[in-house]
Amino acid sequence: MEAKTQLAGFALAGADRAWPDVNGPAFAETFGAFLLREKAIDELALQRSQRAATQSGERFDHVLTKLGLVSEADLCTLLGKFLQIPQLDAGDMPMEPPLRGDIPEKFIHANRLLPLSIEGRRLRLAVTDPLDLEPVQALAYSTGLEIELLLATPQLFDKAWASLYGAQQDGVAFAETDSRAHEASEFDLQRLRDIANEAPVVRRVNQIIGEAIEARASDIHIEPSLEAVQVRYRIDGALRTAETLPPGLKAAIASRIKIMARLDIAERRLPQDGRIKLAIRGVDIDFRVSTLPTAHGESIVLRILDRSQIALDFDKLGFEPQTIGELRRVMRNPNGIVLVTGPTGSGKTTTLYTALRELTKPDVKVFTVEDPIEYQLAGVNQVQVQPAIGLDFPNTLRAILRQDPDIIMIGEIRDAETAKIAIQASLTGHLVFSTLHTNSAAASITRLIDMGVENYLIASTVKAVLAQRLVRRLCPHCATPLETRAQLRAQFAGEIFAKGPDRLSAPGGCAQCRNLGYAGRSTIAELLIMNDRMQRLVCESAPDGELEAAARENGMTTMYQCGMTKAWRGETTIDEVARVTRVD
Repeated sequence: MEAKTQLAGFALAGADRAWPDVNGPAFAETFGAFLLREKAIDELALQRSQRAATQSGERFDHVLTKLGLVSEADLCTLLGKFLQIPQLDAGDMPMEPPLRGDIPEKFIHANRLLPLSIEGRRLRLAVTDPLDLEPVQALAYSTGLEIELLLATPQLFDKAWASLYGAQQDGVAFAETDSRAHEASEFDLQRLRDIANEAPVVRRVNQIIGEAIEARASDIHIEPSLEAVQVRYRIDGALRTAETLPPGLKAAIASRIKIMARLDIAERRLPQDGRIKLAIRGVDIDFRVSTLPTAHGESIVLRILDRSQIALDFDKLGFEPQTIGELRRVMRNPNGIVLVTGPTGSGKTTTLYTALRELTKPDVKVFTVEDPIEYQLAGVNQVQVQPAIGLDFPNTLRAILRQDPDIIMIGEIRDAETAKIAIQASLTGHLVFSTLHTNSAAASITRLIDMGVENYLIASTVKAVLAQRLVRRLCPHCATPLETRAQLRAQFAGEIFAKGPDRLSAPGGCAQCRNLGYAGRSTIAELLIMNDRMQRLVCESAPDGELEAAARENGMTTMYQCGMTKAWRGETTIDEVARVTRVD
């Protein structure tokens, strides 16, 4: 249904109701009831936001985002559905902006208006706030055109505006900034600080961060070289080049990020670590910042910790039902050690947080010791280690054991001392969760032995080892049947994973997945359960291969088999499984 301006009242075309009065209590009631029907918020959140809107005098929809109850992107979708206004799609962007020269760019940018196209006497106009109609009416009056509204998320609007109007302005400003930043020496700190706080640099850094969030990136890499500064995003585990900046901007960009992370901009010779907390589009997002001096400047990596994108649910993480059932049985043990193993970035911490979320109850005291704390969990006592002041893993664990805990999560077993304290904690009646960096479940046993832990202690305390990897999920919108399905079907017909109809697929590429062919990731895992036979093998210092063979005889599905099951069902690809499991 089209939304058109009618200067006498601006009503929805064909609708029997007037445009809502956003300043009155009726809007909070009607839109609030709509949000409840859509299950966007619950009754308590609705009452809280309505009360805050009444007390502050602010618009109800603005209060929702300020309180963090609804993100700006979700609010845009909900308002579009409520007002029956179509949403702007990335494919609707024009090559050149209409009305350029007829309408002051300052006016349309200040009022968040984006003219898209003119068809006859109708102007298609994207807005971020469909409830602020005065600028739209002014534009309709000045142009004499009928307005067809589309609703754009703030992030999409900023990207479109920068593409259509801002590139030339920023180009001139950047050329000046580039020159002055290049001239600023490491001793001219005040000059560099001033440059880092100027609008073009601030806007570009904000744009880099905003586009990374939109792309669902987990990390932002800013890498200086002799010729340029490369910006790359890690999306679903794979690095993608986002843009290339002039080399003279490396000092300004690095200084801006350091200021945001409250780091020392004068220190360029040593690595630094910091944190940034930003509210982006109504969502609180944390960033872990790491700087490292290189030959051509400081390499900067921002790890994005977006709580809204984390699903602490075994099913949503992609674990197989059989693995979930076995893992939950292990988690019901009153004591012992449960290990989660895999390389960096394989989702180990998220798996542990999911387990703790299920186990946290009013009658259970849970402690974690982490470096760093990635996400805050309700009902869990989380401790950040600080080795610089002597608060390392062993000292923190000793202190936690005096706090009468029931469950302890150790971020990582890094050394023999931490391993032995974890063993001792499990022997004294505590359930301990931790991680190790090993390639398989069986290799974790050997790793503990190498650390100096006695075999009989490992056999008696370790209840299970979960090894995992993350594989990219095929985009459901563009995945295509694999041309060699018949050949593969015959090849894998006798395998354990070849159950049910095969949906072997290959990545395509569409706007939904940014032409990557993949969207999101899923977990593949193998769970080694410690039984009597496994305990005997551990006490005999059996090699990894023998331990794994015994676990498979006991019913363990390997990561490769788990991954190939997902490939057979069309959730991922054979190449992706081979990539993460390193199977030829």
